[in-house]
Amino acid sequence: MAELHELTALELWQELQTGRVSPRELASHYLDRIERLNPQLGAFVTVTRERALARADEVAERVQKTSPLWGLPSGDKDLWMRADVPTGFGSRVMAGFVPDVSDEIVETLDAAGAVSLGKTNAPEFGLPAYTESLAAPPARNPWDPALGAGGSSGGAAVAVASGMLPFAPGSDGGGSVRIPAAACGLVGIKPSRGLVPAGSGIDSLAGLVVDGPLARTTTDAALLLDGMIARVGGRIDHHYTLRAPYDDDGPFLGTAVRGEGRFQLGVMTTSAWDDAYDITIAPEARAALDVAVEALTGMGHGMEETALDPDPTYAPAFRTIWQAGAARIPAEGEALALLEPLTAWLVQRGRAISARELSEALSALTAYERSFIRQLASFDAVLTPALALTPRPVGWYDSEDGERNFEQQVLYTPFTSMLNVTGLPGIVLPVTQTEGGLPMGVQLIGRPGGERALLSLAAQLERRIHWERRRPPVW
Repeated sequence: MAELHELTALELWQELQTGRVSPRELASHYLDRIERLNPQLGAFVTVTRERALARADEVAERVQKTSPLWGLPSGDKDLWMRADVPTGFGSRVMAGFVPDVSDEIVETLDAAGAVSLGKTNAPEFGLPAYTESLAAPPARNPWDPALGAGGSSGGAAVAVASGMLPFAPGSDGGGSVRIPAAACGLVGIKPSRGLVPAGSGIDSLAGLVVDGPLARTTTDAALLLDGMIARVGGRIDHHYTLRAPYDDDGPFLGTAVRGEGRFQLGVMTTSAWDDAYDITIAPEARAALDVAVEALTGMGHGMEETALDPDPTYAPAFRTIWQAGAARIPAEGEALALLEPLTAWLVQRGRAISARELSEALSALTAYERSFIRQLASFDAVLTPALALTPRPVGWYDSEDGERNFEQQVLYTPFTSMLNVTGLPGIVLPVTQTEGGLPMGVQLIGRPGGERALLSLAAQLERRIHWERRRPPVW
């Protein structure tokens, strides 16, 4: 029999259901891998071994066995609070902070039967697209530890790609699930705004930040997404009037398993940032896009090239929102000196923004959302590169100049933030490897509430490419 970490999350769930493995045995196996691999990779900032084993026993004894994530190991992103567990938000400002309450997404995962093994690494307050803070060691790419894992869900991606977890939840405010998924060769899903009640995006500035899964396979990502949605009586327990379009056709896992359908696809290499920065797509990123286009066309899907209309309002409006979001970081007086240069720059700029500037930026992004959806309305999904460049080296981003740092992030990740602005679903898929063995992926953008089309396409592409068979050297 294969070692437990070699099985998919769905296969592990089936092993748990049949009793061939217990939640404690499974948690112990992954905790042992974390103990061995984490020091060199920086996936976890806090490991809660004893608490995890006690939780595994609790799941076995008290949680309904048919719960969607019953007994499966997971991790909490270090931007989420879990009662009585240190939560650092990737910042020296929060050193020693231990909350007495848990965030809703943490409680949702618990209710679904998951077993948290600790806190996964995240950059300072989740703001950068890389996970290299001054509060913890960097999250290193399992395919080459000299390279970064992306961010802000970088620790989660490292844990899954290296087999320290079968899957992991993350949050995505400008690409923070999809960027590390692409860098580490994983499937990463940014759901439609309003789909996941505990991480809907509706309560975040401009509706940017939603919660989504990272996994090695499409079915595993769908399995975790279902657990994060936490249906009640088969229906989604929405907290707000605004919600994502939803067909009520049951769990997404079934859609991912079936992988059926033929779709009309667009393919584009333009982005929302093209008017503000000189975006260059690396040959490796173009090669991955070409592989996906050829494969999907060969499976009978329609394919048509498309391009976005230029829009000079996007870049300044997004920058304003990103800075305004940083303005409420809990750092005052002497604590400001503990912030990293990028964060300090964002906080300073954000606290200087007027109500008029903020209002104008919000209006500009709302107009962009409407325009973007209209432009791509004729397609079931649109294919883009996942990232414009290959995974970046640790230390590549400017550590002093916030303006330059922001530009570097855009040059690396020009295709992700526009989905947060528009609220559309997106999925990142690993399709090729470079000559040096690094994973390169593509992104599929869906219609509002179009997760099922994305999962069907991903499942079909996975059956053609079999990316789940690839393993990084540390495996």
